[in-house]
Amino acid sequence: MKQKPLALRMRPEHIEDIIGQEHLIGDGKIINRMVQAERLASMILFGPPGTGKTSMAYAVAKSVGLPVKLLNAVADKKKDMEIVVEEAKMMGQVVLILDEVHRLDKAKQDFLLPHLESNLITLIGCTTSNPYHSINPAIRSRCHLFELHALSNENVETAIVRAIHDERQGFGAKNIVMSDEAISHFANAANGDLRSALNGLELAVSSTPENEDNQIVINLDTAEECMQKKSFSHDKDGDAHYDVLSAFQKSIRGSDVDAALHYLGRLIEAGDLDSIARRMIVIAYEDIGLANPQAGPRAVAAVQAAERLGFPEARIPLSVAIVELALSPKSNTAYKALDAALTDIRSGKSGEIPPHLKDSHYQGAAKLGRGVDYKYPHHYNGAWVDQQYLPDSIKNKNYYLPKNSGKFEQALKQVYDKIQRDKKN
Repeated sequence: MKQKPLALRMRPEHIEDIIGQEHLIGDGKIINRMVQAERLASMILFGPPGTGKTSMAYAVAKSVGLPVKLLNAVADKKKDMEIVVEEAKMMGQVVLILDEVHRLDKAKQDFLLPHLESNLITLIGCTTSNPYHSINPAIRSRCHLFELHALSNENVETAIVRAIHDERQGFGAKNIVMSDEAISHFANAANGDLRSALNGLELAVSSTPENEDNQIVINLDTAEECMQKKSFSHDKDGDAHYDVLSAFQKSIRGSDVDAALHYLGRLIEAGDLDSIARRMIVIAYEDIGLANPQAGPRAVAAVQAAERLGFPEARIPLSVAIVELALSPKSNTAYKALDAALTDIRSGKSGEIPPHLKDSHYQGAAKLGRGVDYKYPHHYNGAWVDQQYLPDSIKNKNYYLPKNSGKFEQALKQVYDKIQRDKKN
């Protein structure tokens, strides 16, 4: 009989065996309290791949002694769920662990809902997607939502050592000698994904012959071969992608050049030049704006160069632009001013255009008062001229509120402040 993969064999069977996620299963924490009270509620566990969502669901259900059924919302049919419900009727209650719960279609959902409400079925849904984005509100409202975090390197190292010494499900029956450097590499390269680390460990053990002392020696070289490179999980269509983009922009806005380059690196590893390009140009105008007006054109030029070069060379102009964007002074005054104007317009605060500003390039315009008394600024050395431009209803409105961000906007502010003083005189 073919043996199950190590990652599956090492799944915890009790809440005390779970590694990490102390914010949920630690003493006094919510899931631990459920287990202590033997009162499981339906829940959605969400988080990055390899964080142990399904394993936690299984261990929690086993900890309260309830029968467990494991289904997949995509692969299993409605008929499979009907069988689970019939078994629950005979047993009194069943915990249904549903992988890929965000892919639950309407027919399956409609079938499950009444059984969740009657507590015949306790659902533990597992997903890598943000439930607020991807799970139907009808299911979401009947479940508690718990986020699992990527495991720390220490967590992964603990799991590796446990697998090496576990005689029942792991490699305890084998004489494995592993260097500390190899253990660290498995943990580092897994990037918080325990499944990836255990798969690498299993490959290392199965592919390494015993030496003359009947030992399986796994050193750093072996670990590097079995992990190949750091496991970088990045789904361009997933929630994590938008989290990276958000962190990317906020790091630049916050002038943290190191963080900005880190998140740029993640996006480059994902090969997502389109998102990088779009976000860079937006940042240049939204977050930097008038504080460094040349940042916009230079960001566009860097994007064009990157698109022309392609990866890996594209990273070079991108890095130059990101350093400039991150370390530039920041100003959002221009687009904020426009947004304020748009808010007035959309709320009906437009008013009539002053007659002297209306089009006068047609016969009879003067008889209608169009353009009469308009003061042409070039007749006044191109300077500000004291005449009304806004409609009467909002004639004293100020949308643009300049900052002292960068020399360019400081100069604009001086001009603006002088005009405001002249208006009052």
